[in-house]
Amino acid sequence: MCGYEVRIVLNFLLLALFCANRDLRSMDMDDKFPLHAAAREGRVTVFEGLLKSDPKLSQRKDDDGRYPIHWAASSNNLDIVQLLANQRSFDADVQDESGWSPLMISASVPEGEAVVKIIMSKDADVNLKNSAGQTALHFVASKKNLDIARVLIDNGASTRVRDRRGQYPIHRAAAVGSVPMVTLLLKNRSPLNPADNEGFTPLHHAIAEGHGDTAVALLKEGADFTLKNSADELALDLAPDKEVRRYVLQGAEREGIELLG
Repeated sequence: MCGYEVRIVLNFLLLALFCANRDLRSMDMDDKFPLHAAAREGRVTVFEGLLKSDPKLSQRKDDDGRYPIHWAASSNNLDIVQLLANQRSFDADVQDESGWSPLMISASVPEGEAVVKIIMSKDADVNLKNSAGQTALHFVASKKNLDIARVLIDNGASTRVRDRRGQYPIHRAAAVGSVPMVTLLLKNRSPLNPADNEGFTPLHHAIAEGHGDTAVALLKEGADFTLKNSADELALDLAPDKEVRRYVLQGAEREGIELLG
């Protein structure tokens, strides 16, 4: 290279070094957990430098009971997750103090499918439960994330896991009004009429939250509308207004189902 080209390269390297140092200075260097902070804030260059200088930092738990991989998953930072996953000591199932695994967190993040796939490639347990008895599929059902739900199910996620509130993923899907998610779960051996700890079936949840289309979809699949919850209420009794009640009644009637016998 000529002298001019050498100067350009040197200037570029100096600029990169300056930016990296600036990132380090801008972080609170008194922070007991700088790797966690870099993961949380998505500072890839800083993270990589810290990890190379002391790989054991990735195995430290912070004051929130989380490891760097938990923060990387929650910030949906593909590069940082990959750096951690490449470590020989990487544990795809490490849980924070609430029992959340990296897979649970990434499955709950919008557009987290790429991170989910990296974690899955490291033999993550798709049926691992947190302290509330919930699996990644419970969270995906709540978020209406059909693509990640398919990935989980294709890799052995069970639709028949009950959490500590007695809820299956289908309760979550019905409560948020996701007909496609309800359909997917039922096609993959989800129970149709399970009652949670308060006696609510998926049909109860769908109607109570005003999701008439989801209620009708459940009825078409054979949901039992005669079941009552712990307060002795039928699902139809929980309709929040006349419009929802009418919608469910008319939808059921079109399917040849008489709810008011």
